[in-house]
Amino acid sequence: MPQQQRQLSNEMLNERRAQILARYQPLAGAYDELLTPNGDIRPGWSNFVDAWAGFSPDELTARFGIADRHVRDAGVSYRVHGDARDPLGSTERAWPLSQVPLVINGAEWQQIAAGVAQRATLAERLIGDIYGPGQLFADGILPGTVVSGSSDYLRPLHDVPAPGGRHLSIYAADLGRGPDGKWWVLGDRTQAPSGSGYALENRLALARAFPDLYRGLNVERLAPFFQSFRAGLVAGAQRADPRICLLTPGPLSESYFEQAYLARYLGFMLVEGADLVMRDDKLHVRTIAGLKRADVLWRRVDGDFMDPLELNAMSALGVPGLLQAMRKGTLVVANSPGSGVIESRALMSFMPALAKRLLGEELLLPNTATWWCGQQAARDTVLERLDEMSVAAAFHSSDMAQAYHEPVLAADMDRDARNRLAQQIADHGLDLVGQEVVKLSTMPVWQDGSLQARPFTMRVYATATRDGWQVMPGGFCRISGRMDARAVSMGEGVRSADVWVTSDRPVAPVTLLPSADQPVIRRIFGNLPSRAADNMFWLGRYVERAEMTLRLVRSLIGRLIDADALSKGHAEALGRIGGLLVAWGCAPSSLKADGAALATAALHDGSHYGSAAASVREARRTASVIRERLSVDAWRLFGDLQRQLDRVEMPSPSEGEAFETADRALRILAALSGLSQENMTRGAGWRFLDLGRRIERGIGTCRVMRHFTDPAGPAECLDVLLDLTDSQITYRSRYLVGLATGPVADLVMLDPYNPRSVAFQVDRIESEVRTLPTLREDGMPEEPRRISLKLAADLRSASAGQIDKAKILATEQSLMAISDAIASRYFLQSTSAPQDRMAGLA
Repeated sequence: MPQQQRQLSNEMLNERRAQILARYQPLAGAYDELLTPNGDIRPGWSNFVDAWAGFSPDELTARFGIADRHVRDAGVSYRVHGDARDPLGSTERAWPLSQVPLVINGAEWQQIAAGVAQRATLAERLIGDIYGPGQLFADGILPGTVVSGSSDYLRPLHDVPAPGGRHLSIYAADLGRGPDGKWWVLGDRTQAPSGSGYALENRLALARAFPDLYRGLNVERLAPFFQSFRAGLVAGAQRADPRICLLTPGPLSESYFEQAYLARYLGFMLVEGADLVMRDDKLHVRTIAGLKRADVLWRRVDGDFMDPLELNAMSALGVPGLLQAMRKGTLVVANSPGSGVIESRALMSFMPALAKRLLGEELLLPNTATWWCGQQAARDTVLERLDEMSVAAAFHSSDMAQAYHEPVLAADMDRDARNRLAQQIADHGLDLVGQEVVKLSTMPVWQDGSLQARPFTMRVYATATRDGWQVMPGGFCRISGRMDARAVSMGEGVRSADVWVTSDRPVAPVTLLPSADQPVIRRIFGNLPSRAADNMFWLGRYVERAEMTLRLVRSLIGRLIDADALSKGHAEALGRIGGLLVAWGCAPSSLKADGAALATAALHDGSHYGSAAASVREARRTASVIRERLSVDAWRLFGDLQRQLDRVEMPSPSEGEAFETADRALRILAALSGLSQENMTRGAGWRFLDLGRRIERGIGTCRVMRHFTDPAGPAECLDVLLDLTDSQITYRSRYLVGLATGPVADLVMLDPYNPRSVAFQVDRIESEVRTLPTLREDGMPEEPRRISLKLAADLRSASAGQIDKAKILATEQSLMAISDAIASRYFLQSTSAPQDRMAGLA
């Protein structure tokens, strides 16, 4: 019990209970998770309500803020495709976390877990018969049309052995509780069940917000489930130390955050179809060290898109020839392509009979009563009882799928619409089902300062292990924003809640860190996919590009504020800074004469590709593609940086405000740089990030040198150059005389001890390139190494007197050549790669 609750009197606790329950009104005729029909708090919830009553309103608000900050700082997000406001799903939305968990006691959960495990067993055996002997069709228990009518049935998978001995490695069931208190299955999820990563994030957010309550209720941990899932994938592979990949559709996937998060949490390699290629009937990942064998593929891509050679020829998400690897038994795919056939609503009407045939048991968790209108008797029943049912598409992809993707209620229709629906059932019964309308139970949510009742569904996961199915002790709820408790209304305005399964005894903490009896030790994590290397490289370049723009803006504003800005030298320096901002695409040329407006546009106008806002936006977009490789702190800093620079329409800021914005953004970039230098392991990912930064910094420094080292120009231009390269203090500590072109050029261009100089960047580039993997063991340097060696030697042997615009331009072009050579060598490993890229297959 929290300390503050012990300090409250019973009278005060009762008053707080009354306050938080004052507006809680369960729906008539629906089961409520919190209150009994008599208005008493159910036993499983009493400790929870007592704990909340011990929190003051201000403390509750503060704890909600902890959970909300976790969601924001971790970047927990999702996308919605098909939304009229964002039809492409290009905008990430913050995960809609509900602050109140669903609390279920351990005894009740055991019944739920047994039903979900039974359902998973049934699905596994059913898939085995559908793609195997087909005895259910031969015996007339299952009409062939129920399967062949589904686009998720993949004929080329017939008689293909179950990869790793199982068709399903993970299964999920969507559950709802009816008015009688019994749980019902609303849908099976076997294609590529999503949401387990969000369930984990829900848990982290609420456990941080209410740690005492979480421990006090003895909430079961989720880590053992993920541990078993990972162990199951490893057990199915041929090799003792398999390479496991999570196949994602890409950054625009609705649940890309979850996919990246799970890859990092489980230690899997996140890949897209373009990262993979078949060689010798085996699947390989394109990495910077060549092709490396993939043993297990956890797919989050629909089965039909997995192999464009044998399945959907238009797919760009899969791998040509992948099914052949499955036939040869060289690849485990979880879940097996074609397993999504179980998800069709038409099949639900046969599940009770199938359970008796395949398991010899009644269903422990019955599904929603369903009538497939492809059979005369069922169609007649639906038409006779149409006002009592919802009608939906039988299959996810059919003539009726678009119109009836979400169930419709005949009772809510006018007469003409109802008659049209009845006619479609009569004419297109194969494509439609009628389902009994389930009135969902309600659970508490926190709204407007009190608990309120809302309908919900719950998704529960099971994973296959050597000892049977293990069910996650939790899951996540989808809570409707509407008071309509019918299951058909769940698609609108949902929130997500954690599920707390409580125990009578303390729960041991469990981690996914290796135990002492697991001897595999690694200091370099796996092999870096070429796509990830590409994005790390460009992340570094975009960050450095943003920094140089911010330095230009800060220098411009600082000199506008300076009283000496009216002098001729200052005026020329200001003109050159403004001209550079325009030339770099940071702002329109029409603003060149207005320094303050020019600086504001260069900071905030994302429509100009060179602005700081545009560079940061591209950096964050690139970071989102490799989110599994970045820490939460780094992602938080990217969010802070973008919030600094993204602006809605508003009056132009003052010069002082613009200076402060640029200065704050530069401090955030400094923090990012510190994170990368002090917190990231020196693996290949860090090296490409550092290479991108060094190359871009070198190029940017060369460009500002060409712009500000004109011998005929005023000394103020040299002062700007030192400012932009953060070398003011170093110069003044070395030279007592005023600014001179030779010493400035030496410090900024040739000094190997100045971390902002071009020579320093080239030395680091040469050092990093030297450590990158090579494909040929012939003793000859590859192109990136050859160019960097030559450039490093050239700069080491140069003197300040040789530094002119031609020399600076040649150095800049050499840096760009290194960038091109790195891209050609490490980022463009196409399926037609030369044979030397096959070296070191492992």
